[in-house]
Amino acid sequence: MQHIIAQAKRFVRDEDGVTAIEYGLIAALIAVVIIGAVTTVGNKLNSVFTTIGNDL
Repeated sequence: MQHIIAQAKRFVRDEDGVTAIEYGLIAALIAVVIIGAVTTVGNKLNSVFTTIGNDL
């Protein structure tokens, strides 16, 4: 019985899973920011090239 209680206490104190989830959320947030930035820059760059092409 004490072995089960000791395992339960160890499981409650174990934070490896929580850390992995936090790193996953941070990576997802960074990916969303990068996708947003690339999309914005891409649209503006496309607009610049369209203007240059029309002027030529």
